[in-house]
Amino acid sequence: MKVLKFGGTSVGSASRMKDVTELVRKRGKNIVVFSAMSGTTNTLVEISDYLYKKNLTGAKETINALEAKYMRTIDELFSTEEYRRKALEAIRERFDFIRSFNKPIFTLFEEKEILAQGELMSTALMINYMHEQGINAVMLPAVEFMRTDKNAEPDTQYIQEKLTALIAENPDADLYITQGYICKNAYGETDNLQRGGSDYTASLIGAAVNADEIEIWTDIDGMHNNDPRFVEGTSPVSELHFEEAAELAYFGAKILHPTCVLPAKLNNIPVRLLNTMQPEAHGTLIYNTRSSNTIKAVAAKDNITAIKIKSSRMLLAYGFLRKVFEIFETHRTSIDMIVTSEVGVSVTVDSERNLPAILEDLKKFGTVTVDRDMVIICVVGDLEWQNRGFEAEVVNALKDVPVRMISYGGSNYNISLLVRKEDKVRALNLLSQRLFK
Repeated sequence: MKVLKFGGTSVGSASRMKDVTELVRKRGKNIVVFSAMSGTTNTLVEISDYLYKKNLTGAKETINALEAKYMRTIDELFSTEEYRRKALEAIRERFDFIRSFNKPIFTLFEEKEILAQGELMSTALMINYMHEQGINAVMLPAVEFMRTDKNAEPDTQYIQEKLTALIAENPDADLYITQGYICKNAYGETDNLQRGGSDYTASLIGAAVNADEIEIWTDIDGMHNNDPRFVEGTSPVSELHFEEAAELAYFGAKILHPTCVLPAKLNNIPVRLLNTMQPEAHGTLIYNTRSSNTIKAVAAKDNITAIKIKSSRMLLAYGFLRKVFEIFETHRTSIDMIVTSEVGVSVTVDSERNLPAILEDLKKFGTVTVDRDMVIICVVGDLEWQNRGFEAEVVNALKDVPVRMISYGGSNYNISLLVRKEDKVRALNLLSQRLFK
């Protein structure tokens, strides 16, 4: 059994839903995970924002516009009155639920309830269309098996027990349908796995049922060796090690969510990235086999801030770095890159939410300087330190680009370089010309 996950663009219209139905019908008895229709989650966030601001008029107008989109989709999707009616009833129930949040108090709990409606609506449409097409598809509601613990981490034992039981109750199904992203937390409240959580859902399900493979279906034919938005002539990477895929996902390759990799890696389940528009394409296979002496791909992460702390007290001192890192821990801010010298340390963060407080605390230990609007360029491949020349190739490619920081040796799979925002596109193109010629 495989787990197939389809993103929002793959179910973004009636025609796409029809194509996906035909695709999954041909692939046998599998578990299919659906995201919300493209644009839906963003609109639900907008509705929640209106409700936070107590602007009921704005919320209602946005709800009406979104509902109209779903009504048009239903008209285009169904050919029989019976299933058109069933779909209408299911979708209207969801929108009536969203409209029920009209009281003065609106909190994060209510927002999570609203955000869950996107996946509930897309799966309602998909399963009714599949039934209309004569497919014996069975719904496995995500909230009945997907749960997080008190630390907001997936409760893997609970997931496995509940999911296995649900599947056993429906042994004759042609395939199983469920929602990505949404879950219940340890207190029984509706919650979610954060943005990109549908990938995570698919990986957790794959681990729970010991799937043969996890397929992530999007609108691009695998993970490319550079960003096709900025670099011409990129090509899909045929194979990646799990660690390589995790580095690329974290540092900007949007096709795969970083959290997706870990459950599959730990359970040695291959992950394949495929294109809904070109289902015959090979895509990218991610597994636990490493290709030696190969640079695989380049990715970029935007909106980076570099912080440098310089202090003579650091010279020959112990405990200095601990004090610095404790500041970031206190303010719940993660660090992407770090480089040190005898009298200074530079780090990067991807969020400025707590930056003023962080800088204020850091000034107790030394002189602090900040560089904003930076970009991390990540080069991924077999970068064991014994392999000669790869780091030189990367640095030589950027010999005419100012580089603020370089991180090498922390991982066997990645070299990271910090450049200015205005140098990003040139850096990506220079690396492609040098590394993938």
